[in-house]
Amino acid sequence: MLTKVLFKDRLLNEERLLDYGFEQTGNEYVYHTPIAKGQMQLTIVVTKDNEVNTQIVDSESGEEYVMHLVDDAIGEFVGSIKEEYENILRRIESFCFDKDIFKSQQARKIIKYIREKYNDELEYLWEMFPKYAVWRRKDSRKWYGILLTIPKYKIGLEGNDIIEILDLRIKSDELEEILDERRYFFGYHMNKKNWLTICLNETVPLEEICTRIDASYELAKKKRKSHQQVKK
Repeated sequence: MLTKVLFKDRLLNEERLLDYGFEQTGNEYVYHTPIAKGQMQLTIVVTKDNEVNTQIVDSESGEEYVMHLVDDAIGEFVGSIKEEYENILRRIESFCFDKDIFKSQQARKIIKYIREKYNDELEYLWEMFPKYAVWRRKDSRKWYGILLTIPKYKIGLEGNDIIEILDLRIKSDELEEILDERRYFFGYHMNKKNWLTICLNETVPLEEICTRIDASYELAKKKRKSHQQVKK
């Protein structure tokens, strides 16, 4: 069903649901809107467990309408209902839900830390790589963190299990001191002199990771022009 596909790897944003027009009822958020020029009413229910359910009811008879859920149903009326139904769901997905790609506890805590400290959100820049995302400074537009989901062997670990990793900027002399291919790795897909990779499997404590995020943020700041450059 469309709701299963559309809201996969999405996390509801309660504040945005309310802004959109949903009303909270216990552990659910409910939204009603007329469709088909008022002939039908669409109800959308979102639970705090991220489940999305919908129902279309004929405004006059009160009977449930289900033809929009039948794949091979054809006709101008059912076609218009399907289109309107899908457009509303896509708007709600876009406005009221955040991407929820990264599942590890450390990844979730890192996302929260950066959001609260720097007011930055992950940017998903590559359509072909939906599980790659970056953080960048607002002033310099430089990346200071990259969150990725990859197989273990890609950073030299044994096995094909999927893991989440974090790339951060680092000074080259410091990288040489801490690189151990167990806790700290060469930057995956980045300059191996100025980036490091951390596997988010609790081998590096969160507090230590946050300190390195702060350092990476500083390294990504806009460089000041020298006196000579300003003079020119």
